[in-house]
Amino acid sequence: MFNITKTAAALILTGLFSSISFAAEFNLSSPDLQQGQAITKTQYWNHFGCQGSNIRPQLDWQNAPKQSKSFAVTVYDNDAPTGSGFWHWVVYDIPANTSSIASKSLPLGAVEGNTDMGKAGYFGPCPPEGRKHNYTYKVYALDVEKLDVPKGATSALTGFFIHQHALDTASITVTAGPR
Repeated sequence: MFNITKTAAALILTGLFSSISFAAEFNLSSPDLQQGQAITKTQYWNHFGCQGSNIRPQLDWQNAPKQSKSFAVTVYDNDAPTGSGFWHWVVYDIPANTSSIASKSLPLGAVEGNTDMGKAGYFGPCPPEGRKHNYTYKVYALDVEKLDVPKGATSALTGFFIHQHALDTASITVTAGPR
């Protein structure tokens, strides 16, 4: 039986823990959005009774998995009264050396897929009058450089391809409404 002093045990444990490296968590942040908070009118769509500028927020991500070969970003209304939510933005084939998307431009090579409006582009939140909705902005680290999404694919089909290749995700959920 070993008789180890407290000092020796502390030295052994210190050595063990110093050799373990803890990977930082993949995360998404934005100077324009705060987790759980309401968006500003800048992001609201300017149709269906909403009055906004339809400007997407800047998105920044850190600590993506090292094996990431590209990224995708989506904006999803969790509370849309459709039975299946509502895709407000889908962008993919974002190069692996990218760690942010500016509010008014996309990285070279990035592809905007169709939304639930049936066309590509960013459609800001616009919940029905008097209702509060939750919107999730999510970045996906992918294991492929390019997704093999058919031309004209729906947002749901594009989501299928994104989920098939996702290594990890990070998200921010915000609210919009009532207005």
